[in-house]
Amino acid sequence: MSRIVQWSITVALAGFLFGFDTAVISGADKPIQTLWGLSDLQHGLLIMSMALWGTVLGAITGNWPTDALGRRKTLLLIGVLYLVSAVGSAVVSDPWLFAFFRLIGGIGVGISSVAAPTYISEIAPPRSRGFLVAMYQFNIVFGILMAFVSNYVIGSLFASENAWRWMLGIEAVPALIYTLMITRVPRSPRWLILKRNAVDEATRVLKMINPDANVDAEIAAIRAAEDDERGAHARFFSRRYRLPILLAFLIAFFNQLSGINFIIYYAPRVLEAAQLGSQAALLSTAGIGLVNLVFTMIGMALIDRLGRRTLLFIGSAGYLLSLVLISRAFYSDALGGMEVPLLLALFIAAHAISQGAVIWVFIAEVFPNHVRARGQSFGSSIHWVFAALITLVMPWVLGTFSGGPVFAFFAVMMLLQLVFVMFLMPETKNVPLEELQKHLVGDNVSLRRVHLSRARA
Repeated sequence: MSRIVQWSITVALAGFLFGFDTAVISGADKPIQTLWGLSDLQHGLLIMSMALWGTVLGAITGNWPTDALGRRKTLLLIGVLYLVSAVGSAVVSDPWLFAFFRLIGGIGVGISSVAAPTYISEIAPPRSRGFLVAMYQFNIVFGILMAFVSNYVIGSLFASENAWRWMLGIEAVPALIYTLMITRVPRSPRWLILKRNAVDEATRVLKMINPDANVDAEIAAIRAAEDDERGAHARFFSRRYRLPILLAFLIAFFNQLSGINFIIYYAPRVLEAAQLGSQAALLSTAGIGLVNLVFTMIGMALIDRLGRRTLLFIGSAGYLLSLVLISRAFYSDALGGMEVPLLLALFIAAHAISQGAVIWVFIAEVFPNHVRARGQSFGSSIHWVFAALITLVMPWVLGTFSGGPVFAFFAVMMLLQLVFVMFLMPETKNVPLEELQKHLVGDNVSLRRVHLSRARA
C-alpha cells in the first residue's frame, strides 16, 4: 500500500467518527425523549439537533485552525473532541449537559468536514484525487452503518432504559484509535509552502508521495498560483471568487434538501410510521446503512472515471424516482410491507453514488490554494446549517404532516438539483488544482469558460 493511500485512509477515519456520531443518536432518539419528558421542540433542539448546531459552529470556524495550526494538528484536535463528547454524552444525567457534550462532538464533525477533505485533496495526485477524497465519504457511511449495527446489537443485548448510554459511549473506542493514528501522518506540503515557507519539509513530503515527480516544478506551480491570488488582493466574498462560492453553496444546499440527514436521523421513526415494528425498524436501518456503504464504494470507483457531474445526473434520477414513490405510498396508505424500506434503500443508493461521493471532493477542488480552507469551511457551513434546520424542525413536521407531503417536498428539491447539474455544474475530474484555479477564479470568469467536461481522461 502506497504512503499516500495510507495517509488518506488515516485522515479519512475522521469521516468514520463523523458518520458514527451523526447516526448513533437515532438509537437514543425516543428513549431520551421519554426519559426526560421533553416536548417535540425541546427534543429537537437539545437532543437531536444540538450536535448539528455544533457542527455548524465547527464548520464556520474550521478554516481558522486548519490554516493557523495546520491540517494535521487540527485533525488531532478533532479526535480529542470526539473522545470527550462520547464519554460525556454517555454519563450525563440531564438534557442540558447532554446537549453540551453533543455540541462538542458536533464541533468535531464540523471541523473534520473542513480539515480532512482539504488535507487529502492537497496530497492527492489529480488522477486519483476523486477516489482518495471520497474515502472520507466512504468512512462517513461506514461509520453510519456501524452506528446502526451497534445500536441494534446493544438494543438487543441491553434491553433496558439505559441502553442508549452504551450506544453513545462506545464511540470513545474508535475516537481514541483515530487520535493515536493521526500522529503518524505528515503535514500537508501545500500548507507547509504557503503558510510556513517550509520548503525543505514540503519537498520531503512531495518526494514521499511521488519519488519520480519533478518536485521543483510542483513547488513553482504552487507558488505561482499563490502569487496570482495574493496579487489580486481579493476578499473571500468578492467578485473574484463568486463562481466557486456559488458552486459550493448549491451542491451543499441540494445535498441536505435531498432529505438525507432527515432519513439518517429519523430512520427508525419513519419506518415505524410506515407500520414496521420498533425492532424491525432498527434492523431495517442497518440494512439502509449497508446499502449506503455498498453504493458509496461504487461511487468511489466511478468518480474518477465518469466524473463528478455524471454521477450527479445518475443520482438525481434515483432521488426523484424513490422520493416520488415514497410520497405516493404515504398518500395512498400503502404501508406495512417492504415497499417503503426498499424505496428508502433506493434513495440511499442514489445519494451514496452521487451527492455522497461528490460533495466533499467537489468543494475541495473548486477553490484555489489560497482560500481552500476558507472555501471548504463555507461549503461545509451551508451543508450543516441546512442539516441542523431540517433536524430541528422534523419532530414537529412529523407530528403535523404525514410522510406524503414531506417526501414530495424533497422530490421537488431534487428536480431543482437536476437543473443545477444540467446548466451550472462544471466537470473537474483529472484537472490539477492549480489549473482549475485558472478556469474558476477571476473577475471576468463566466460559466461558458468553466465547462471542463473536456478534462483529460
